[in-house]
Amino acid sequence: MSKSGHLAIEVIARLLGALLLVYGTYNPEGISYYHWALSTIDPTQFSFSELPPFNPLKVFTGVVLITGWIIFITAARKSLGVIGIALSLALLGSLVWVLIDYGVLPVQSGKMIQHIVLIVMALVLTIGLSWSHISRKMTGQIDTDTLDE
Repeated sequence: MSKSGHLAIEVIARLLGALLLVYGTYNPEGISYYHWALSTIDPTQFSFSELPPFNPLKVFTGVVLITGWIIFITAARKSLGVIGIALSLALLGSLVWVLIDYGVLPVQSGKMIQHIVLIVMALVLTIGLSWSHISRKMTGQIDTDTLDE
């Protein structure tokens, strides 16, 4: 397999990881960490003395998700920077707008809009995780982190 084939597989793997993280945290279908562990909390009746029962599996899953979010967001921020993230969001947002305007993406329901937002979030995280590899392939330049001494 060529090196570009490996890059495509790596980007797809990162996209699948980002989709798993985003949809595992929340999705409109009701099968997510939010619905499993947190949806029983009524914000209008919130009281620390009446928290829903947590068990070790819910806590462990929450810590895994928080760790995943920190890793993905930190990598995207370091790779793209704030401006790069904003440009990625603008690019994907305008693409979604074009697809909706031309009738390619049907948005008759709030659920569909939520799915679009979640997919855009996963794509931005994927771009952030993959940018160094993609830019190296496009330009031949290698990105490095500078360490403060």
